This record gives sequence, C-alpha cells and structure tokens, in this order.
Amino acid sequence: MRIVGLTGGIGTGKSTVARFFREEGIPVVDADRISRDILESGRDAFRQVVLRFGSDLLMADGRIDRKKLGDRVFSDPAARADLEAITHPGIRDGIVSALRALEAEGHDVAIVEAALIHEKGRGDLFQAVIGVHCDPSRQVERIMARDGTSRDQALARIAAQMDPVGKARASDYVIDNSGDLENTRRQVASLARVLRPL
Repeated sequence: MRIVGLTGGIGTGKSTVARFFREEGIPVVDADRISRDILESGRDAFRQVVLRFGSDLLMADGRIDRKKLGDRVFSDPAARADLEAITHPGIRDGIVSALRALEAEGHDVAIVEAALIHEKGRGDLFQAVIGVHCDPSRQVERIMARDGTSRDQALARIAAQMDPVGKARASDYVIDNSGDLENTRRQVASLARVLRPL
C-alpha cells in the first residue's frame, strides 16, 4: 500500500483537504483524532499528562481541556517537548494499526494527516508528503475564528511551528488553500489521480 503524508501549519486547512481526499475515495488516517483517543480518561497518556501538567487542565466532566493544554504548550517549548514525549508513541502505534487495517481491507493508497511530519523527521515513513499552504493572513483569521483566540495568540501558535513556506518546500506536493473551496477541491481531485496506482 502506498502511504502518503498530509501536513501543513495550524489553520492552513489540512482537515478540509483531508475531507476532499476522502470524497475522492482515498482513506485518511487522522493523527489528531488518534491523539484525542489516547488522551481519554483512564488511558496511560491521560494519566501522564495530568501528572505532568496538573489536574487544573481537567474540565467538569473529567476530560482534558485541549484548548487549555494547547495554550500552555504552544508558549513553552519544554512543555511541548514533554507532551510530545508522552503522546507520540501512542499516536504512532495508532497510525500503524489504522494503516494495517486499511491495507487488510484492500486499499492500495492511504493518507496520514499529521501536523509534525517534517519537524519530527518522519518524511521517510511516507512514499510522498503533501503540504497544505495558505496565505498567512487567512491562516491567522482561521485560527482566531476556529479557536476563539486573539491575533497575538494565533501568531504565537504559528511561530511555534515550522515556517509554513519551508514546510511547503519540504513537501513533494503542495495544495494551496488560499482561495475558495472549489479551487482547493479541484487541486485535490487532480492530485488524487496522481496518487492512485496505475
């Protein structure tokens, strides 16, 4: 099975691009969804995160407040490294398990949507990597609208990640998500034809 990475900075529209690939019939494994799963109450990663970052991260229903956790780690590189050390082994195991299941189902290509492919040197896990890019001002607007953050908070989150232009250059294919959704959809449809084995 051909495995392709899908990455891009926060607010660039990776999830939208992933949805369009699914609509093209290519399955997508969502690393962020796996991250949410392993941080559910009772899981080992949940206990480690609460131990490391404190019970004040818990909401009334006992779940981890991901926004609060995100705010904390994006402003503190050491805290971000600690969180990654706790969660990344479980995320990797979840991705491998999901890909094995897709291969067993007979899929000949699958996409893994993950934010930190280039930053963590994981490009070698994939036959190709797709980078999602968009205009910086639109990226800031999307983060503010989605997360309810201030402009400064949005800029801090972008600054905490790999430079978006560098991320796009490091990728084998680039989807420019600066325009309207139909433009992005056309780019995805065209790339889907390239990714499918002949």
